Amino acid sequence: MPRPQVPDPDSEPRTGPVAGRTGPLSLAVVALARAHRALAAELFRELGLHPGQELILMYLWEHGPQRQTDLAAYVGTDSAAMTRTVQRLERSGFVRRRPGTDDRRVTLVEPTPASQALRPRVADAWARLEAATAGALEAADLAAATGLLRTLERNVTEAALWATGPTPRPPAPSAPGRTPGPGPQEPPPGPTDRAP
Repeated sequence: MPRPQVPDPDSEPRTGPVAGRTGPLSLAVVALARAHRALAAELFRELGLHPGQELILMYLWEHGPQRQTDLAAYVGTDSAAMTRTVQRLERSGFVRRRPGTDDRRVTLVEPTPASQALRPRVADAWARLEAATAGALEAADLAAATGLLRTLERNVTEAALWATGPTPRPPAPSAPGRTPGPGPQEPPPGPTDRAP
């Protein structure tokens, strides 16, 4: 199978020059997310999974039966989307739902033997996805990139929380030379953000 043509990242953005000029970082994040999801779809399709379902299975394998609401929180999605995902996994025979032992009103999701059989293949596909994403990055660059991506995710998550909260306020700008607005101050650095 021939390798797909990889677009030149320095060429004009597919969505037009305005997006590239006014939001180059956001455009790069969108392009990365799109490419990563496409590769994940290809790798996990061979296993009968859609992108994101492997995360749920890996979490269940590691932690055992979980409430659907806890799975939604782990993946970062809403309960309706998680219900659809669990239903798809259930139809494929990879999970089953059962009442909780302590509280019969709670529904637990647990992996099936069929999903357990996929475990080594999911781990291999995940490792291939990681290797393709990292490419030839050296360990220090990979650690720095991972830290930056976590910071970007935290920035966007915080902005989304402010935007959907009872009183929307923008997050404090973190760019040098800008004065903080009425939003919250930057949180203290996390373990991946601290200088050595």
